[in-house]
Amino acid sequence: MTRVSIMRLAAVAAMSTAISGVCGAQRLTGPHPTGAVPAPVPLETRGQFQEKFARVGDDMFIGGQPTERAFRDLRAQGVTTVVNLRTPEEMSSRVPFDEGALVKNLGMQYVYIPVRGNAEFPYSPAAVKSFAAAMSGANGKVLLHCTIAWRASHLWAAYLIQYRNVPVATALQQARTINLMDDMRMDGDTQPVEAFLGRSLPEVGHPKR
Repeated sequence: MTRVSIMRLAAVAAMSTAISGVCGAQRLTGPHPTGAVPAPVPLETRGQFQEKFARVGDDMFIGGQPTERAFRDLRAQGVTTVVNLRTPEEMSSRVPFDEGALVKNLGMQYVYIPVRGNAEFPYSPAAVKSFAAAMSGANGKVLLHCTIAWRASHLWAAYLIQYRNVPVATALQQARTINLMDDMRMDGDTQPVEAFLGRSLPEVGHPKR
């Protein structure tokens, strides 16, 4: 075998290995997610996110309210879709910049799904469906955020249960790593994750009165 033939075979082998690695990579976003859902990894907020910030796998971020700098940094890291769960009143009175405009100016898709657990902005299966559509339609990494990642954690758990077939106990435990706080009484007897799913979950840590 000539030296040229050996070099060609080596190149083909390297290419095959690279393709295999790409095909086997974990992906949570896009129309064809692959692999199991990894456990969240808490990250330093670095003053850019309110309270909490976590990464799930290679292409999903969940956190509290980001700053303008945080959005720019995330765009540089490959985030192409931002999902915001805060209500219009929260955004207008507590955020000193126009988030939607900034996100769009940065070339990212802005998906607005306001939820608050009241009649106007309920926690509902429809919200989970909208989020699932945003995940499926994303062409890059996704950021899901609310104020302190509490609502985002509940929505994430509901999504994992409903659309990724993750066992309830596993989904809840992963969301607790972010900021689920289901052991605290926040909005009555029903936890948001249950309202998102439209059913009660015995695994949820309902606090005693």
